[in-house]
Amino acid sequence: MKAIILLNGEPYEKNIDASDAYVYCCDGAYAWAKGRVKIDETLGDFDSLDEVPTPAPKEVFPSEKNYTDGEIALLRAIDAGYSEIEIYGGGGKREDHFIGNLHLLYRACERGVKAVLVTNYAKLFASEGRIELNGEKGKTVSVAPFGGDAHIIDCDGFYYRMPETFYYGSTRGISNVVVADKATFSTKGKVLVFVNNEEVRA
Repeated sequence: MKAIILLNGEPYEKNIDASDAYVYCCDGAYAWAKGRVKIDETLGDFDSLDEVPTPAPKEVFPSEKNYTDGEIALLRAIDAGYSEIEIYGGGGKREDHFIGNLHLLYRACERGVKAVLVTNYAKLFASEGRIELNGEKGKTVSVAPFGGDAHIIDCDGFYYRMPETFYYGSTRGISNVVVADKATFSTKGKVLVFVNNEEVRA
């Protein structure tokens, strides 16, 4: 079961395949998503929208609240039983919201849910244990420890060998390159993985 969450950051420019997904549209994301992506549910405080969205929200949240619209949507999707979540529109604009959206990936990882933040430039996800990248040969991939040090047990299919430990606060894992059709590594400790769209030119 897959859910898609649309956020009010930088509008996603490419096509979004929502044919087999339940789509949550948060607040101002409606302005860039309407007519482009099917929307099953709208939610938020709608403090950044000048029109009533369709479908009409089941609930309007107060603008002064403890959670962002994105976190509300994420928790709703997880509680509904969705095991895969794609998030669009979560990059750009306000950097504080972008950092918050990265924490949503951490939250999903803790709950055992596969969540990926797709921007116009990269795919980002948090994970722990065995991580496998398929069909990304030639792409620049960066790995950063997330929430503390991360220990690398093994790795294969990357240009640079990963260090035994990614120390929290270090940039050691920035700008590796996938050199195989399937690249794998295993971690003890959570990591944040960035797969950039552009391939490295020879």
